[in-house]
Amino acid sequence: MQTFDYDDIQLVPNKCIIKSRKEADTSIKFGPKTFKIPVVPANMESVINEDLAIWLAQNDYFYVMHRFEPEKRAEFVKRMHERGLFASISVGIKDAEYDFIDQLKAEHLDPEYITIDVAHGHSDFVIKMIQYIKKNLPNAFVIAGNVATPEAVRDLENAGADATKVGVGPGKACITKLKTGFGTGGWQLAAIRLCAKAARKPIIADGGIRHNGDIAKSVRFGASMVMIGSMLAGHLESPGHVITIDGKRYKQYWGSASEVQKGAYRNVEGKQMLVPYRGSIKDTLREMQEDLQSSISYAGGRDLESIRRVDYVIVKNSIMNGDY
Repeated sequence: MQTFDYDDIQLVPNKCIIKSRKEADTSIKFGPKTFKIPVVPANMESVINEDLAIWLAQNDYFYVMHRFEPEKRAEFVKRMHERGLFASISVGIKDAEYDFIDQLKAEHLDPEYITIDVAHGHSDFVIKMIQYIKKNLPNAFVIAGNVATPEAVRDLENAGADATKVGVGPGKACITKLKTGFGTGGWQLAAIRLCAKAARKPIIADGGIRHNGDIAKSVRFGASMVMIGSMLAGHLESPGHVITIDGKRYKQYWGSASEVQKGAYRNVEGKQMLVPYRGSIKDTLREMQEDLQSSISYAGGRDLESIRRVDYVIVKNSIMNGDY
């Protein structure tokens, strides 16, 4: 199997057909809505909170609220709908989550998006949850994951998932590959390619993004949406306090499978770290859009679809040569 990751690939330019990159359309239809860019902040407690979710929804960005305050999720859906905004929540697969789906149904709360958020998503229990949600909340767009193989994508789609999330352990705060020996760390982009070839429905590339150009590479190999953690943490709007060390400002960032998140050292596959304080997330998202517009211009098109058509070369981790 041909394996590669983001730093192993360069996309090959085509003849440019637009006068300015501002003409390039970065929008993506994902589920029932269309968003400005194919980027979503990771559904981690150190990345997203309600205030940020509101701002993202108001400004036509996709979001997925984390599942780490389960008792607040129903009220969250209510508040988003009262504001005229879409609701996008996460669930797990424990028994209590079935009661939560029953509660949503009983209270006529219909989130537009529900993400089944499990570290190893190729599971009979994830399939059972997909089927339960589709039966009880048939209007919800169900995202299921995380997975690493074409077989997993097919199984979750056949169970009723509307999109699958690809990536097992490639994130910056994830140590799954070190703790278990499994995962897509080091070949995440190849995993996206393999899974997208099998998929009939959208793919979310989750993890391993270190540069804005990696968004375009994800799109090239089949992703409809790109989930980003560390690069979208550390902002003014991000959860947590600013910490100053030797005159430099940072914010905490931790994995969903970390001891910090779990509250105990048990089945830990994530870590905590500090990320540089980056100012407003508005500026970061605008820069991502501008860079993606440039990618579209290099691809020789006017929209994201053009990126999917370009050639690529495998350079095996040499694109940083001379930069470090």
